[in-house]
Amino acid sequence: MKPKTIALDGPAASGKSTVGLKIAKALNYLFFDTGVMYRAVAWAALNKGIDPKDEVAVTTLAEETPIDVRPASQNDGRTSDVLVNEQDITWQTRSPEVDANVSTVAAYAGVRAALSKQQRRIGERGNVVMVGRDIGTVVLPEADLKIYLDASAEERARRRYDEIIARGELADYTEILAKVKQRDHIDSTRDVAPLRPADDAVIVNSDKLDADQVFQMIMDMCA
Repeated sequence: MKPKTIALDGPAASGKSTVGLKIAKALNYLFFDTGVMYRAVAWAALNKGIDPKDEVAVTTLAEETPIDVRPASQNDGRTSDVLVNEQDITWQTRSPEVDANVSTVAAYAGVRAALSKQQRRIGERGNVVMVGRDIGTVVLPEADLKIYLDASAEERARRRYDEIIARGELADYTEILAKVKQRDHIDSTRDVAPLRPADDAVIVNSDKLDADQVFQMIMDMCA
């Protein structure tokens, strides 16, 4: 039977978003990258004049602010709609100011707990591909299908390097690899919801696979 809820976890730059979006489109499901919720909280804090470094105030804001993620309503490049108090802030969450503060906001245990509840509410509607680092373990432990998409740090750094070079920008592979490894260490050792596969997740290593091959593997599991 086709899974109604698909949890797709994995380390940074493992290709989760690329593959997750393809799966969501193929199944006509909501593509939900949970990172957009942390961006929404960062935007809301900045919009209200709250210092993102004020953990107590930001956590209270996350607990009290209704955030929703829905299928894209406009064909403007968005993969979903992001709403705060029913206001569409999809593109505002991609501002440089949000970029500069989202990591700080996402590190707060209280924010993660508050947003996990909101993510779960959306996931329980069904027909969703939810992408993140703690979906199968924390947010949707009862998901019908759990995938942990992995790849070596070297492979993930090479992909990110190739993407930057393809855009005509300068990149240093050694520097990118160091950042990937640093992010892995932070994600896997944090106290709250550390990055790890759920016990019943299917682990897919994409080192020798391209995005189309990974997509087909996962679609076969959905048949």
